[in-house]
Amino acid sequence: MNLENITSKSIAKGSFEETYLEKGFFILSYKNDIEAIEVVERRIDSSYIQFHFCTKGEATFVFNQGTYRLPIQQDTSLLLYNPQRDLPIHLEVQPNCWLISLVISLEKFHSLFSQDTSYVTFLSDDNRDKKYYKDGIISPSMAVVLNQLLSFSLNTSIKSLYFKGKAYELLSLFFNRSEDADIEQCPFLVDEENVAKLKKAKDIMIAEMAEPPTLQELSDRIDLSLKKLKEGFKQIYGDTVYSFLFDYKMEVARKLLESGAYNVNEVGLKVGYSTASHFIAAFKKKFGTTPKKYITETNT
Repeated sequence: MNLENITSKSIAKGSFEETYLEKGFFILSYKNDIEAIEVVERRIDSSYIQFHFCTKGEATFVFNQGTYRLPIQQDTSLLLYNPQRDLPIHLEVQPNCWLISLVISLEKFHSLFSQDTSYVTFLSDDNRDKKYYKDGIISPSMAVVLNQLLSFSLNTSIKSLYFKGKAYELLSLFFNRSEDADIEQCPFLVDEENVAKLKKAKDIMIAEMAEPPTLQELSDRIDLSLKKLKEGFKQIYGDTVYSFLFDYKMEVARKLLESGAYNVNEVGLKVGYSTASHFIAAFKKKFGTTPKKYITETNT
Protein backbone atom coordinates (compact mmCIF):
# COMPACT_ATOMS: atom_id res chain seq x y z
CA MET A 1 0.00 0.00 0.00
CA ASN A 2 1.41 3.40 -0.96
CA LEU A 3 1.57 6.13 1.64
CA GLU A 4 -0.39 8.47 -0.63
CA ASN A 5 -3.38 6.14 -0.28
CA ILE A 6 -3.63 7.04 3.40
CA THR A 7 -5.75 10.14 3.85
CA SER A 8 -4.42 11.28 7.23
CA LYS A 9 -2.65 14.64 7.14
CA SER A 10 0.12 13.66 9.52
CA ILE A 11 2.01 10.46 8.68
CA ALA A 12 5.52 9.25 9.46
CA LYS A 13 7.39 6.11 8.43
CA GLY A 14 8.68 3.96 11.28
CA SER A 15 10.37 0.61 11.72
CA PHE A 16 10.02 -2.25 14.17
CA GLU A 17 12.64 -2.96 16.78
CA GLU A 18 13.46 -6.57 16.00
CA THR A 19 14.90 -9.11 18.42
CA TYR A 20 16.05 -12.46 17.04
CA LEU A 21 15.36 -15.32 19.47
CA GLU A 22 16.31 -18.43 17.52
CA LYS A 23 15.77 -19.93 14.08
CA GLY A 24 12.16 -19.36 13.05
CA PHE A 25 11.30 -17.17 16.03
CA PHE A 26 11.61 -13.42 16.60
CA ILE A 27 9.94 -10.52 18.39
CA LEU A 28 8.91 -7.20 16.86
CA SER A 29 8.17 -4.24 19.12
CA TYR A 30 6.98 -0.77 18.27
CA LYS A 31 6.16 2.38 20.23
CA ASN A 32 4.58 5.37 18.55
CA ASP A 33 5.02 8.19 21.05
CA ILE A 34 4.49 11.08 18.65
CA GLU A 35 1.31 12.87 17.60
CA ALA A 36 1.17 11.37 14.13
CA ILE A 37 0.11 8.12 12.50
CA GLU A 38 3.15 5.98 11.74
CA VAL A 39 3.31 3.27 9.11
CA VAL A 40 5.50 0.25 9.85
CA GLU A 41 6.09 -2.70 7.56
CA ARG A 42 7.79 -6.10 7.70
CA ARG A 43 7.78 -8.90 5.14
CA ILE A 44 6.42 -12.18 6.58
CA ASP A 45 5.93 -15.27 4.43
CA SER A 46 3.22 -17.91 4.70
CA SER A 47 5.34 -20.27 6.82
CA TYR A 48 4.97 -18.04 9.89
CA ILE A 49 2.29 -17.57 12.54
CA GLN A 50 1.86 -14.05 13.91
CA PHE A 51 0.79 -13.12 17.44
CA HIS A 52 0.14 -9.40 17.90
CA PHE A 53 -0.49 -7.65 21.21
CA CYS A 54 -1.56 -4.02 21.63
CA THR A 55 -0.90 -2.72 25.15
CA LYS A 56 -1.75 0.91 24.48
CA GLY A 57 -3.72 2.88 21.89
CA GLU A 58 -4.80 1.28 18.61
CA ALA A 59 -3.52 0.35 15.16
CA THR A 60 -4.83 -1.12 11.91
CA PHE A 61 -3.46 -3.95 9.79
CA VAL A 62 -3.80 -3.24 6.09
CA PHE A 63 -3.96 -6.08 3.56
CA ASN A 64 -4.34 -6.39 -0.23
CA GLN A 65 -3.32 -2.81 -1.09
CA GLY A 66 -5.84 -1.38 1.34
CA THR A 67 -8.88 -3.44 0.36
CA TYR A 68 -9.00 -5.15 3.76
CA ARG A 69 -8.37 -3.52 7.13
CA LEU A 70 -8.18 -5.26 10.49
CA PRO A 71 -8.03 -3.12 13.65
CA ILE A 72 -6.27 -4.01 16.89
CA GLN A 73 -7.11 -2.04 20.01
CA GLN A 74 -5.65 -1.55 23.46
CA ASP A 75 -5.56 -4.66 25.67
CA THR A 76 -6.37 -6.99 22.78
CA SER A 77 -4.44 -9.64 20.88
CA LEU A 78 -4.62 -10.91 17.33
CA LEU A 79 -3.45 -14.25 15.94
CA LEU A 80 -2.88 -14.33 12.18
CA TYR A 81 -2.08 -17.43 10.14
CA ASN A 82 -2.60 -18.11 6.46
CA PRO A 83 -0.73 -21.04 4.87
CA GLN A 84 -2.17 -20.15 1.46
CA ARG A 85 -0.47 -16.78 1.04
CA ASP A 86 2.13 -14.47 2.56
CA LEU A 87 0.88 -12.04 5.20
CA PRO A 88 3.31 -9.11 5.20
CA ILE A 89 2.81 -6.73 8.12
CA HIS A 90 1.61 -3.27 7.10
CA LEU A 91 0.46 -1.38 10.16
CA GLU A 92 -1.02 2.09 10.50
CA VAL A 93 -0.11 2.89 14.09
CA GLN A 94 -2.12 5.63 15.78
CA PRO A 95 -0.40 8.18 18.06
CA ASN A 96 0.49 6.88 21.54
CA CYS A 97 0.25 3.21 20.61
CA TRP A 98 2.52 0.37 21.82
CA LEU A 99 2.70 -3.06 20.20
CA ILE A 100 4.52 -6.36 20.63
CA SER A 101 4.46 -9.11 17.99
CA LEU A 102 5.71 -12.68 18.24
CA VAL A 103 6.46 -14.22 14.85
CA ILE A 104 7.16 -17.95 14.83
CA SER A 105 7.50 -20.47 12.02
CA LEU A 106 4.86 -23.19 11.78
CA GLU A 107 7.61 -25.79 12.09
CA LYS A 108 8.94 -24.24 15.29
CA PHE A 109 5.43 -23.79 16.67
CA HIS A 110 4.52 -27.43 16.01
CA SER A 111 7.58 -28.55 17.95
CA LEU A 112 6.31 -26.69 21.02
CA PHE A 113 2.97 -28.51 21.01
CA SER A 114 3.91 -31.82 19.42
CA GLN A 115 2.63 -33.86 22.39
CA ASP A 116 -0.81 -32.34 22.60
CA THR A 117 -2.25 -30.03 19.96
CA SER A 118 -5.88 -30.92 20.55
CA TYR A 119 -6.74 -27.59 22.20
CA VAL A 120 -4.77 -25.45 19.73
CA THR A 121 -7.68 -25.20 17.32
CA PHE A 122 -5.91 -24.09 14.18
CA LEU A 123 -3.35 -26.91 14.43
CA SER A 124 -5.93 -29.65 13.99
CA ASP A 125 -5.70 -31.81 10.88
CA ASP A 126 -8.86 -30.21 9.51
CA ASN A 127 -7.58 -26.67 9.93
CA ARG A 128 -3.85 -26.70 9.39
CA ASP A 129 -4.22 -25.79 5.69
CA LYS A 130 -6.80 -23.06 6.32
CA LYS A 131 -6.30 -19.44 7.24
CA TYR A 132 -6.96 -18.62 10.88
CA TYR A 133 -7.61 -15.22 12.44
CA LYS A 134 -8.47 -14.88 16.10
CA ASP A 135 -8.75 -11.84 18.34
CA GLY A 136 -8.79 -11.95 22.11
CA ILE A 137 -8.34 -10.04 25.33
CA ILE A 138 -4.91 -9.60 26.90
CA SER A 139 -5.13 -11.15 30.36
CA PRO A 140 -3.51 -9.37 33.34
CA SER A 141 -0.75 -11.99 33.48
CA MET A 142 0.00 -11.46 29.78
CA ALA A 143 0.02 -7.70 30.36
CA VAL A 144 2.76 -8.16 32.97
CA VAL A 145 5.02 -9.97 30.48
CA LEU A 146 4.28 -7.52 27.66
CA ASN A 147 5.15 -4.54 29.84
CA GLN A 148 8.37 -6.25 30.92
CA LEU A 149 9.30 -6.62 27.24
CA LEU A 150 8.41 -3.02 26.39
CA SER A 151 10.21 -1.67 29.46
CA PHE A 152 13.40 -3.74 29.08
CA SER A 153 16.26 -1.86 30.75
CA LEU A 154 18.81 -4.58 31.55
CA ASN A 155 22.22 -5.03 29.92
CA THR A 156 21.81 -5.31 26.15
CA SER A 157 24.05 -8.39 26.08
CA ILE A 158 21.29 -10.47 27.70
CA LYS A 159 18.40 -8.96 25.74
CA SER A 160 17.94 -11.93 23.39
CA LEU A 161 18.02 -14.41 26.28
CA TYR A 162 15.60 -12.33 28.35
CA PHE A 163 13.22 -11.86 25.41
CA LYS A 164 13.32 -15.57 24.58
CA GLY A 165 12.23 -16.48 28.12
CA LYS A 166 9.46 -13.88 28.06
CA ALA A 167 8.30 -14.95 24.59
CA TYR A 168 7.83 -18.55 25.72
CA GLU A 169 6.08 -17.33 28.87
CA LEU A 170 3.75 -15.19 26.75
CA LEU A 171 2.88 -18.08 24.44
CA SER A 172 2.22 -20.30 27.46
CA LEU A 173 -0.17 -17.73 28.91
CA PHE A 174 -1.83 -17.17 25.53
CA PHE A 175 -2.78 -20.85 25.28
CA ASN A 176 -3.24 -21.49 28.98
CA ARG A 177 -6.76 -22.65 29.89
CA SER A 178 -6.46 -22.29 33.64
CA GLU A 179 -8.14 -19.21 35.05
CA ASP A 180 -5.97 -19.36 38.18
CA ALA A 181 -2.77 -18.53 36.26
CA ASP A 182 -3.36 -14.79 36.49
CA ILE A 183 -3.43 -14.93 40.28
CA GLU A 184 -0.29 -17.05 40.48
CA GLN A 185 1.57 -14.71 38.17
CA CYS A 186 1.20 -11.64 40.34
CA PRO A 187 -0.37 -11.35 43.80
CA PHE A 188 -1.77 -7.93 42.96
CA LEU A 189 -3.84 -9.48 40.19
CA VAL A 190 -6.05 -11.19 42.77
CA ASP A 191 -7.72 -7.81 43.03
CA GLU A 192 -8.66 -6.51 39.59
CA GLU A 193 -9.40 -3.13 41.17
CA ASN A 194 -5.73 -2.80 42.17
CA VAL A 195 -4.63 -3.64 38.63
CA ALA A 196 -6.88 -0.86 37.30
CA LYS A 197 -5.43 1.56 39.86
CA LEU A 198 -1.85 0.73 38.87
CA LYS A 199 -2.71 1.19 35.22
CA LYS A 200 -4.23 4.55 36.11
CA ALA A 201 -0.98 5.45 37.90
CA LYS A 202 0.98 4.69 34.74
CA ASP A 203 -1.41 6.77 32.62
CA ILE A 204 -1.15 9.72 35.03
CA MET A 205 2.66 9.67 34.94
CA ILE A 206 2.65 9.57 31.14
CA ALA A 207 0.04 12.31 30.77
CA GLU A 208 1.82 14.55 33.27
CA MET A 209 5.41 13.62 32.45
CA ALA A 210 6.55 17.25 32.25
CA GLU A 211 5.37 17.87 35.82
CA PRO A 212 4.77 14.45 37.40
CA PRO A 213 3.23 14.06 40.85
CA THR A 214 5.24 12.76 43.80
CA LEU A 215 4.77 9.12 44.71
CA GLN A 216 2.66 10.13 47.70
CA GLU A 217 0.47 12.37 45.52
CA LEU A 218 0.15 9.56 43.00
CA SER A 219 -0.73 7.12 45.77
CA ASP A 220 -3.46 9.46 47.02
CA ARG A 221 -4.87 10.04 43.53
CA ILE A 222 -5.27 6.36 42.71
CA ASP A 223 -6.39 5.48 46.25
CA LEU A 224 -3.72 2.83 46.77
CA SER A 225 -1.19 2.64 49.60
CA LEU A 226 2.33 3.81 48.84
CA LYS A 227 3.69 0.32 49.52
CA LYS A 228 1.25 -1.34 47.11
CA LEU A 229 1.90 1.35 44.50
CA LYS A 230 5.67 0.76 44.59
CA GLU A 231 5.56 -3.03 44.70
CA GLY A 232 2.64 -3.47 42.32
CA PHE A 233 3.97 -1.04 39.73
CA LYS A 234 7.34 -2.78 39.61
CA GLN A 235 5.73 -6.21 39.32
CA ILE A 236 3.41 -5.21 36.49
CA TYR A 237 5.64 -2.79 34.57
CA GLY A 238 9.03 -4.26 35.43
CA ASP A 239 10.49 -1.06 36.89
CA THR A 240 10.00 1.59 39.55
CA VAL A 241 7.57 4.42 38.81
CA TYR A 242 10.25 7.01 38.15
CA SER A 243 12.59 4.69 36.24
CA PHE A 244 9.65 3.78 34.00
CA LEU A 245 8.89 7.49 33.55
CA PHE A 246 12.52 8.32 32.78
CA ASP A 247 12.70 5.69 30.05
CA TYR A 248 9.36 6.84 28.65
CA LYS A 249 10.46 10.50 28.58
CA MET A 250 13.70 9.64 26.83
CA GLU A 251 11.87 7.61 24.17
CA VAL A 252 9.50 10.54 23.57
CA ALA A 253 12.48 12.89 23.38
CA ARG A 254 14.23 10.62 20.88
CA LYS A 255 11.14 10.50 18.66
CA LEU A 256 10.70 14.29 18.82
CA LEU A 257 14.34 14.86 17.88
CA GLU A 258 14.04 12.44 14.96
CA SER A 259 10.97 14.30 13.70
CA GLY A 260 13.09 17.42 13.14
CA ALA A 261 10.23 19.64 14.25
CA TYR A 262 11.82 20.80 17.52
CA ASN A 263 15.23 21.95 18.70
CA VAL A 264 17.00 20.47 21.73
CA ASN A 265 15.68 23.10 24.16
CA GLU A 266 12.08 22.63 22.99
CA VAL A 267 12.28 18.86 23.30
CA GLY A 268 13.74 19.17 26.80
CA LEU A 269 10.87 21.41 27.90
CA LYS A 270 8.27 19.07 26.41
CA VAL A 271 9.52 16.14 28.48
CA GLY A 272 9.92 18.13 31.68
CA TYR A 273 13.45 19.55 31.82
CA SER A 274 13.56 23.26 32.62
CA THR A 275 17.22 23.60 31.65
CA ALA A 276 18.91 22.28 28.53
CA SER A 277 21.94 21.04 30.50
CA HIS A 278 19.79 18.73 32.64
CA PHE A 279 18.04 17.35 29.56
CA ILE A 280 21.33 16.79 27.73
CA ALA A 281 22.78 14.95 30.75
CA ALA A 282 19.66 12.75 31.03
CA PHE A 283 19.63 11.96 27.31
CA LYS A 284 23.32 11.06 27.36
CA LYS A 285 22.76 8.79 30.37
CA LYS A 286 20.09 6.91 28.45
CA PHE A 287 21.54 6.79 24.93
CA GLY A 288 25.26 7.39 25.44
CA THR A 289 25.33 10.47 23.23
CA THR A 290 24.11 14.07 23.33
CA PRO A 291 20.84 15.09 21.63
CA LYS A 292 22.75 17.18 19.09
CA LYS A 293 25.06 14.31 18.14
CA TYR A 294 22.09 11.96 18.03
CA ILE A 295 20.32 14.21 15.50
CA THR A 296 23.49 14.41 13.40
CA GLU A 297 24.00 10.64 13.48
CA THR A 298 20.34 10.01 12.62
CA ASN A 299 20.43 12.31 9.62
CA THR A 300 23.68 10.94 8.14
